[in-house]
Amino acid sequence: MPGSDVNDAHVSLEIAQQAGRLLLELREDFLAEHGADLTREQADRLRDLADAESHTLIARALADARPDDAVLSEEGKDDSSRLEAARVWIVDPLDGTWEYGQIRSDFAVHIALWDMAEQRLSACTVDLPGQGLSRSVLDADPGVHPLPTDRPIRIVASRSRPPETLERIVDDLSAVLAAGGITQGIEVVDVGSVGAKVNEVLAGRAEAYVHNTGFYEWDVAAPYGVALHYGLVPSHFDGSPVTFNHMPPYVTDLVVAHPEIAAALRSVLRT
Repeated sequence: MPGSDVNDAHVSLEIAQQAGRLLLELREDFLAEHGADLTREQADRLRDLADAESHTLIARALADARPDDAVLSEEGKDDSSRLEAARVWIVDPLDGTWEYGQIRSDFAVHIALWDMAEQRLSACTVDLPGQGLSRSVLDADPGVHPLPTDRPIRIVASRSRPPETLERIVDDLSAVLAAGGITQGIEVVDVGSVGAKVNEVLAGRAEAYVHNTGFYEWDVAAPYGVALHYGLVPSHFDGSPVTFNHMPPYVTDLVVAHPEIAAALRSVLRT
């Protein structure tokens, strides 16, 4: 990793972890004031507060550390001048906002850097403060877990917006894998944040993540870059790479797969 990339990655990791600690502190203070059994209105207030405070921390920290770079943040006002910027930080200050307000651990902070000239991601961090874990392109020799032999292959999907064809995907992939000797079947699991979903694959608790009902670049960029670093295979359903800093900053679909099933899964998704 070139020296400038390492420096940027340290900036990303440090700021994401600061934001993660802030999110935990805000939630702890809120629960201490209002009790653990929040009403829907109280949980929404907590979510709004956390989104805003985390965005403010990250935006100020990036402005101090990298004042010449543009920032695309879910909670910031979008500015088309970023399309002409050489470097764009793509930020989700709180991914998995719903889960955060439910006092769950599957939420994340995403920070990634997109280089317009080279059309590549760097400095990617997925901080999972509720799990006491950060995933970063600084992680040394992370590697990929072997495919399981004592449980089904697991596909992670959105709880609220899974692919409409998920049942067919599972059936078709089961048949393709069985023909190749992977016969333990497939099961679907649901997790909150995109970062938390990809972390299930990184941790060896799942083998793929699929989503084709659309989301935004800040949902995708940091998990995508970390997945690449770990040796997973992320792409659009058709196998093409996901690119960033578009207007609007929308991503139509995403698959992140264990390399031993990536080709089979993509073949199913393309049909």
